[in-house]
Amino acid sequence: MNRASKLVLCMGIILLQACGTKNESNSQEISSLEVSVPIQMDTTISQEFVADIHAINNVEIRARVKGYLDKIHVDEGKAVRKGQVLFTINNLEYLAEVMRAKSVLNQTMADIKAEELELINTRLLVDRNVIAKNQLSIALAKIEGLKAKKEEAEAHVKAAQLRVEYSSIRAPFDGIVDRLPFKSGSLVDEGTLLTTLSDTKNVFAYFNVSEKEYLAFAELGEGFKNNTAVTLLLANGDLYPHTGKVETIEGEFDKNTGNIAFRARFDNPEKLLKHGSSGRVQMPKKVNGYWLIPQKAVFEIQEKNYVFVKDKTGMLKMKSLVPEIRMPHFYLVKGFNSADTLLVEGIQLVKQGQKIKGEYIPMRRILEKSKTL
Repeated sequence: MNRASKLVLCMGIILLQACGTKNESNSQEISSLEVSVPIQMDTTISQEFVADIHAINNVEIRARVKGYLDKIHVDEGKAVRKGQVLFTINNLEYLAEVMRAKSVLNQTMADIKAEELELINTRLLVDRNVIAKNQLSIALAKIEGLKAKKEEAEAHVKAAQLRVEYSSIRAPFDGIVDRLPFKSGSLVDEGTLLTTLSDTKNVFAYFNVSEKEYLAFAELGEGFKNNTAVTLLLANGDLYPHTGKVETIEGEFDKNTGNIAFRARFDNPEKLLKHGSSGRVQMPKKVNGYWLIPQKAVFEIQEKNYVFVKDKTGMLKMKSLVPEIRMPHFYLVKGFNSADTLLVEGIQLVKQGQKIKGEYIPMRRILEKSKTL
């Protein structure tokens, strides 16, 4: 055998050994990996909705009379009580108006008394036929005119006193004072916005729900209609410590968005929630007929999700899925059944077409274990 023939023979032997090693690798079984069977679940999950937080009472405090701010009795962000004086407007001019109005009223009352005395004399003269009877009618008419002037004067007094009262601006309810745009000595007109007052002992959370989601929530039954319990996630992702309740739902869907507005009430004893803040309301939703798949069993290829399913011979095949609902450590999906045996552990150690024996672990045990993590 020449030298070239020997070289070809050696190369052939090496190739046969390599192919044998490859086939042996493909046929090798892995027996230490966990497998399980998905279970179908009917459960209630929490669905989130963006919410706007509103104080139950939030009003603008405006000046009701024109004048200079004599004193500001509160500071920004401070709590005030109902009836507490917030601002004082200089009222010397209005006090003077009260005095003028009272003087006119007093003069009118004096005129009435004088005319009533004159009426007595007129009656005597008429009874004695000294003067004509029409003089009595004239005297009575004068008194009626003066009484009308008295009522007008009393109205002027009350109006002037109201302006004096309006010069002291009081809190209409317990609440928190917002920004103060004016300082003492500022000239304000009637209707000028002085601050905003918010009552945040309780707050409303408004959020919009689609018609499909509304119908799903309605399946919760009578409890959904009357004070369904909801939770609130704050803007930083923390769970608000107090549970709220859905109080009311608007009467119709918005034609432009297809949504309907819900309103939930939350207690706010720590005054953590402020008027105008935001969050995410979590509401319960029933889901039926979904299959529970561990997240650790799912892998992604080209933006699509798959799991390994072991057939009767132990061979692994890829099966696609769409994670419709995400839960802690699990997905809820459609398109599976109790005949699917999933590879739960070691998906990075195997490939499609490889055979495994696997160690069966009930899915409920995996579920219970995940609750302890």
